[in-house]
Amino acid sequence: MEGNGEELTAQETALYDRQIRVWGADAQRRLSKAHVLVYGMKGTIAEFCKNIVLAGVGSLTLIDDRIASEEALSSNFLIPPDHNVYAGNTLAHLCCDSLKDFNPMVRVSVQNGDLSSFDVEFFNNFDVVVVSSCSLPAKKLVNEKCRKVSKRVAFYTVDCRDSCGEIFVDLQDYKYSKKKLEETIECHLQYPSFEEASSVPWKELPRKTSKLYFAMRVIEKFEEAEGRGAGEVSIADLPGVLKLKREICAEQSLNESHVPDTLLERLVTSTLEFPPVCAIIGGILGQEVIKAISGKGDPLKNFFFFDAFDGKGIIENISNSNA
Repeated sequence: MEGNGEELTAQETALYDRQIRVWGADAQRRLSKAHVLVYGMKGTIAEFCKNIVLAGVGSLTLIDDRIASEEALSSNFLIPPDHNVYAGNTLAHLCCDSLKDFNPMVRVSVQNGDLSSFDVEFFNNFDVVVVSSCSLPAKKLVNEKCRKVSKRVAFYTVDCRDSCGEIFVDLQDYKYSKKKLEETIECHLQYPSFEEASSVPWKELPRKTSKLYFAMRVIEKFEEAEGRGAGEVSIADLPGVLKLKREICAEQSLNESHVPDTLLERLVTSTLEFPPVCAIIGGILGQEVIKAISGKGDPLKNFFFFDAFDGKGIIENISNSNA
C-alpha cells in the first residue's frame, strides 16, 4: 500500500512503540492510514479483526446483517454471552462495540447491506477487503469488483470448517522490497483472481497439492449447485457431495484418492468453527494483511491450508503460470 506522507502522531508513536521497533515507523504509518473492509463475522474473522485493531489499522468496517444466535457464541468471542445483550442485534453491531474497546484509536464502524449489491466505487474506499461466510458466486463477484478499482485493493477470502481452514490471497500486481544480508532486493509478484486460480485444471496441479484444496472446491460447487449459502450443508448431504466429487474428478481427470471421502465427510458433518483453529487462521490472516499494507515481508501466494488433524500449514501457489 502506498503511504500518503502523513506522520504518526505522538500518541500513536507512544501506543505502538514496541511494534514500531519490530517493523519500523514507516510500516506503522502505512498501517495507521489503511482502511479495511470485512464481511462475515464468524470466529476466524473475529480473531483477525482483533489482531489488526490491536496492531493499529486506520479504520475497520464490518458487514454482517445476520442476527446473533446462541450458536455464534461457540467461536466468536466478540459477542457478549448475555442473551439480553445479543438478542435481536446483528453480528456486525455486536462485534463493532467489542472491537472499539480493544483500541480506541482505531475507527470501527458498521455498513449495512448485502456485500454483492455494492458497486465498484464502494470498494474504492478500502485498501483491503476480507470476506468470509460467502458463496462461491459472491466471492468471484467481489474479487472482480476489487480488481476494477483504480487503485490496488488487496482481496482475501477465509473459510474455516470444523478443524480445517483455508485462506486465499489476491494482491494483483504486487511489488515490495526485502533485505537479504546487506542487500535490498526488489520483488514483484503477479496474483490471479479467485476465478482464475480455481479454474486451473486439476490435472495440471502438482501431485502433492493439498487435498483440502480439492475438497473445498467440491463443497463450494455443491453449495452453489444446490442454491445454498456458505456452510449450509450437513451430513445428510454427504451422498450428493460424494456424487459430485466423482463427477468432477472424472471431468478433471483426477484420481478420486486426491479428494478423500473421509475429509469431505468431516467438512459436511460439522460446519461450525473450531476455536483453536480460528485463532491460528485468524492470526495468519492478520499477519498477511499487515505484510500487504506495510510492504514488509514475503506475502503468501496464494492459498494457505491448515488441518488440525496433522497440525500442518501448507502454502499452495495455484495459478495458470504457477509463477
